[in-house]
Amino acid sequence: MRALPSAVDDTAPGARAEGILRRQSARESAARTYARALPIVPVRARGLTIEGADGRRYLDCLSGAGTLALGHNHPVVLEAIRRVLDSGAPLNALDLATPVQDAFITELFRTLPPGLADRARVRFCGPAGSDAVETACELVRAATGRTGLIAFTGGSHGRTAGALDAPAGAHDVPLARLPYPQDYRCPFGVGGERGADLAARWTESVLDDSGPGAPLPAGMIVEPVQGEGGVIPAPDTWLRRMRQLTADRSVPLIADEIQTGVGWTGAFWAVEHSGVTPDVMVLSKAIGGSLPLAVVVYHEDLDAPEPGAPAGTFRGNQLAMAAGTATLTHVRENHLAERAATLGARMLRQLQELVAEFPYVGDVRGRGLMIGVEFVDPEGETGRARQVVEAAGTPLPAAPELAAAVQRECLRRGLIVGLGGRHAGVVRLLPPLTITDEQAAAVQDRLADAVRAAAR
Repeated sequence: MRALPSAVDDTAPGARAEGILRRQSARESAARTYARALPIVPVRARGLTIEGADGRRYLDCLSGAGTLALGHNHPVVLEAIRRVLDSGAPLNALDLATPVQDAFITELFRTLPPGLADRARVRFCGPAGSDAVETACELVRAATGRTGLIAFTGGSHGRTAGALDAPAGAHDVPLARLPYPQDYRCPFGVGGERGADLAARWTESVLDDSGPGAPLPAGMIVEPVQGEGGVIPAPDTWLRRMRQLTADRSVPLIADEIQTGVGWTGAFWAVEHSGVTPDVMVLSKAIGGSLPLAVVVYHEDLDAPEPGAPAGTFRGNQLAMAAGTATLTHVRENHLAERAATLGARMLRQLQELVAEFPYVGDVRGRGLMIGVEFVDPEGETGRARQVVEAAGTPLPAAPELAAAVQRECLRRGLIVGLGGRHAGVVRLLPPLTITDEQAAAVQDRLADAVRAAAR
């Protein structure tokens, strides 16, 4: 029988952190993710700052993978939670109507795109974004009587979404993954408007040439900005074409705003950049104000006339709804989405200078405060050779080892960043909407220094 780690004297900050990390390694699954890349023990947090058990302070640009729109322990969120706790309200009410739930739905509807808010319904489900994706897929299947789905390469819609994990040839749940347009690694090797046009034509061909007697899909699901896929914004013209293609064929369009929603991209909802009104919006992460909450918002025409099967017992998390209401209200009233647009554009411009300075920085991209830095392997090419290679529409190979090294160097400098992309070669920044100008400058300086150190 394997011996468990013995208790240690945690009086010294360093010993305390080491003991906790050692016990975590011995007790928890090897499948743990963030803990492997970020071996720290947070004990206190406020805003952008986390303090570890070893006494070190970090600037957190991971933001709970997008759950902390206002950063850690924002006063308005804490006060909303305290009010519920002090009121004696039930902490779990399933999906029964409560004043807390009513306030959350009211505030949520205030923020929705106008074309949807006027005729929207909301369905609560399990507390994770994956639950909301599952619910949205069930919704469009029931409404259309069809089963197929269209998704896009590089998309991430949760790990428990059986509909999106199915192989393309599955008989009962067919799934088509179509090209998602982007500039740096364009699937057609051209990028720009031409690449987006080719991606749209491909989608139109699939919709119209699905074979004799083959039905249209039940829905199309798309992220306005692919987060886990490497921070890739969908071109606005392409997204408008997806809306037109689906509307013309009565195929519901599902916008996955799990990570992009609540101001991260510089608009309250990322679809607003393109002026698109989807039929369904899948929401989670930041809408719970740091606590688990997920909902599906959809056009009333898709509503089922009969009650659906129970979708989990944690649909009535009163603390999450209260925290979510406070977050949505604070972002709306303080124009934090607009602030994210301005500050994010400035950070993006300054970080793009890394492309010219370092041959192994292939691309810097993003929208609002969702920013990605993609690392590549220059393979000993000179600066001129690299330009020739990329001008030909063939980007350099991804360098996931270098990206991981940059993440480690960032951590040594007190900066927490994430990784993503199809090859895990993208360092991701996702700071809270409350980040100050001074903090943004510190983030950029630490990242640039980490890049130099990792290259050495």
